[in-house]
Amino acid sequence: MDDAAIMVVLLCAGQSSRLGGAIAKPWLMLEGKPVMRHAIDAFAGHPRISGGVVVVAEGAEDHARANLPHDGGNWLITTGGSERSQSVRYGLERLSDVAPQWVLIHDAARPFVPHTVLDRLIAALDEGAEAVIPTLPPADSLKKVSGGVVTERVPRDGIERVQTPQAFSWPVILRLHQANSDPRITDDAALAEDAGIPVLAVEGDPVLAKITNSADLAMAERIAFALREGDTAPMMKTSSPDIRMATGYDVHRFNTDPGPIMLGGIEIAHDHGFDAHSDGDVALHALTDAIFGVMADGDIGAHFPPSDDQWKGMDSAFFLEKAAAQLAEQGGVITLADLTIIAEAPKITPHRDAMRARIAGLLGLAVDRVSVKATTSEGLGFTGRKEGIAVQAAVTAVFGPNNA
Repeated sequence: MDDAAIMVVLLCAGQSSRLGGAIAKPWLMLEGKPVMRHAIDAFAGHPRISGGVVVVAEGAEDHARANLPHDGGNWLITTGGSERSQSVRYGLERLSDVAPQWVLIHDAARPFVPHTVLDRLIAALDEGAEAVIPTLPPADSLKKVSGGVVTERVPRDGIERVQTPQAFSWPVILRLHQANSDPRITDDAALAEDAGIPVLAVEGDPVLAKITNSADLAMAERIAFALREGDTAPMMKTSSPDIRMATGYDVHRFNTDPGPIMLGGIEIAHDHGFDAHSDGDVALHALTDAIFGVMADGDIGAHFPPSDDQWKGMDSAFFLEKAAAQLAEQGGVITLADLTIIAEAPKITPHRDAMRARIAGLLGLAVDRVSVKATTSEGLGFTGRKEGIAVQAAVTAVFGPNNA
């Protein structure tokens, strides 16, 4: 059999509008690596799958390239379109030089891909199917609702929830997508159905759930921990993960030089600059301290001492990313970052959203996992006299159940 008989189209070009945040779902960090990398690793580890194409938003090519399997394999990268169906078509067309016999189309927002499901899909293809999808029965009762009022009860008999990856004859699904005139279509199997091609259904798996909101992301974190611990039924796991919380605190005084200042990862106009060894971003310093606190591993000064000239003028984002990377290496995943900025000036509210977005991007979090609050000291103390800024930070992180 041709080594390229089965390949994957992995869709990473979505905008993640329902989850929100500074970065799209495929690039959120999950158990120390991006969501999409979990899916790639699952596909790359299956003996029947030769490689595939990762479809990304324009500008994300380098990020995708850094997350391909170490040996490169037969993995390609292409940019997607404004709609999912366009991205699928571009991915299928990118495989033209390889011309695989079969293709698996998968949403990267479903990070966990059990080999048992892949085996079932591939077995159906081996038996001659041209279209195969994984499905699960609905767990809840179904109703039709109009204007907030139930209008009809929907029997669950014969109703199935559809998951990805969906498996197809590559030339067949390529032809169907090239002929498709409705860019809003989100289910590839629907094209086969409309063309009169039988679509087979095989048993899916609850871990193939899609990440669409913060609750889904939290569940994905639990599944990742369970899988790492060798749990064969992660959706049924009842033991609690190791949840840790730590705080950080930092202060910087103003000097007589004119601003701007760095605060929360962004530049803000101010009459005075910070008196600091690095760029003086007191918010990121407090947050970095909190991350080291989660690991019970000292503080920012112990890791990046101000007596060391290599840190002079350093962008504080570097310190934060280093601390977060160390946490990830220990199996920790940050689930919340909270900042309270204590200052009379400058005003924080106009910059709050930009700070949240910047910190979310640095930590690989959804923006709704980052809180930035501001208060004054009612004219009391050094902050009340506008001599400087103080920041309190708190970080919550989750570790695997046995990763103490």
